[in-house]
Amino acid sequence: MSLASPLALLWLAALIPVVVFYILKVRLRRVPVSTVLFWRQIYDEYQPRSIWERMRHWMSLLAQVVLILLLVGALTDPFFAWETRQLRRIVLIVDNSASMNATDVAPSRLAAAKEEALRVIRGMRFGDELAVVTAGGTPRVACGFSSHGRTLADALDDVVSTDNPTRVVAAVELAHRLLGERQDEHRREIGVLTDSGFHRLREDEAPGEPVRQEPPPSVETRLIVHRFGSSVGNVGITQFQVRRSLIDPLGYEILAEVTNASEEPIECRLEIDLNDEVVDVVPLKLTAGQRWNQSFEKASVDGGQLLAKLDRADALATDNRAWAVLPKREMIPVTLVSEGNLFLQKVFESNPLIELTQITPPGGKPLADGRELSSKASASAAAITIFYRQVPGVLPKGAVLVIDPRESCDAWQVGDVLQNPVVHQQDKDSPLLRHVRLDNVVMPEARQLKFTNDEGVKVMAQSVAGDPLLAMIERPAQKVLLLTVNLDEGDLPLRTAFPILMMNALNWCTENRGELRESLPTGSITEIDVAAMDRSRSPLALIAPDGRRSVLPTPSERFSLGPFDQCGVWRVVADDRDATLLELACNLTDRSESDVRVLETDERTEISVVSASLFGNRPVWFWLIALAWLLMSVEWWAYQRRVIS
Repeated sequence: MSLASPLALLWLAALIPVVVFYILKVRLRRVPVSTVLFWRQIYDEYQPRSIWERMRHWMSLLAQVVLILLLVGALTDPFFAWETRQLRRIVLIVDNSASMNATDVAPSRLAAAKEEALRVIRGMRFGDELAVVTAGGTPRVACGFSSHGRTLADALDDVVSTDNPTRVVAAVELAHRLLGERQDEHRREIGVLTDSGFHRLREDEAPGEPVRQEPPPSVETRLIVHRFGSSVGNVGITQFQVRRSLIDPLGYEILAEVTNASEEPIECRLEIDLNDEVVDVVPLKLTAGQRWNQSFEKASVDGGQLLAKLDRADALATDNRAWAVLPKREMIPVTLVSEGNLFLQKVFESNPLIELTQITPPGGKPLADGRELSSKASASAAAITIFYRQVPGVLPKGAVLVIDPRESCDAWQVGDVLQNPVVHQQDKDSPLLRHVRLDNVVMPEARQLKFTNDEGVKVMAQSVAGDPLLAMIERPAQKVLLLTVNLDEGDLPLRTAFPILMMNALNWCTENRGELRESLPTGSITEIDVAAMDRSRSPLALIAPDGRRSVLPTPSERFSLGPFDQCGVWRVVADDRDATLLELACNLTDRSESDVRVLETDERTEISVVSASLFGNRPVWFWLIALAWLLMSVEWWAYQRRVIS
């Protein structure tokens, strides 16, 4: 046995005054009395009759000495060598992903995992340290290494269920880093409480096998996996997205996918609602393991919240519903300055979202200053001005679309005519060229251009010689899109790429106002444009589907938002008046989370992380203090009973 505080042995000096006080004899005071007859009678009745009566004085001394020895022994904090060798440092990984909400284990898999984690905490020996890490979404340290059971239990109680995907592998890597920060002789264990979302850590390692930790290479970490759940089947919506129609400006397309993650065929019904009104109902018959998907074409001006739901109850309710947000379509004021082009006029007139105003330059001459249009064009922030061939000397502020320019202006100088330019390179990632290919389009009589200032200029399509054919200019308070193609001579207006290109141009000029945002997968992070919100400088707040509210920072332009840990519609509101500024739909789209079946695994992966202790998880000093209290109680009782006088 070793002592953690050997200097505490100096307290043994307290034995000296105790022994001295018991050895010293008290000098009796002489008092004269009239007779000793009565005292002699008492002495004869109560004279010592046993060895105990003679020894009780020394037994009292012995009790005091033993009491001091016990207290000093507790102060030295004794421990055995085997206790040091068996001290453990444990990282407990609790999987709180979406699949852990399955109810095949009552009340849920997560509740059963937390109960097992409490059992692990209660089974800690004195000197053991434990940390709690969550594995639903981005791994997070819920509680650092601690030996205090109540602190660990409170941290475990704060672990809430989420709809995030499983990230157990990343959580195990985080656990290795936490263990690597402590270099000592503690035994290292990683306990993973999860379900079927975790099958293999690495390609060459199976659950339950020791994992080598570096540095140091000699330290071995024991990995123990405890699984929860059964092989119950589940059917869920694994994809639900909405996009604008490429043909109908008022239309939208829905993509829905339903997966049967079970061993039996099922029958159910998929219902799609828009603002609580039924849009479509599809009866489904899915075989075992079948994945069904279909697209739907619908139309709506007012927009709203789309909800897809299955009418089948199963172990996991999270993936039985999916959401999408369809913004309201706003009218776009467009001013067309042109002497006349039928193709250009019809492509805008056919769009029901456009309020078209045509202006013919006086006398067939271009305007000297584009700012003269301010009295005729709409003052709306979404207003767009289109110049066909004739361009003013000074381009107006706001959104401007220039097609086949024949005149120079403050932004560029017009050069010679390019007879038959071929598109050599185009920016496929640009939103302006989404679903548009120009490499096989005839573009005769395009104009050479030289920009007067390269600030904010980006060429998205250029010829073999490097001449810009499609370019955009983004400057403060001005957005210009330039197309140098002769619409009368080329075949671009006859192709479907032309109306799609014009629709993309309108969306870019209006900053996609009224355009929908894709439904986000749980656990993801998105970026929002604060500058485009009409918030009147009020603080912003994020409201979760369950009503949780969190205040957001208010930077000047853009910032990241997330991760989103719950399915449903999240709202960004103005904190002072609760006005909804932005809605974001979030769904469970991870097929592995919808597949809640637990695979049959080797028995060794079900080993508990709890082990017994010879001292009942208490240190030696605790039992020494307990013995001291017991001795004090016995002595007090003996004194009160006059056993020791």
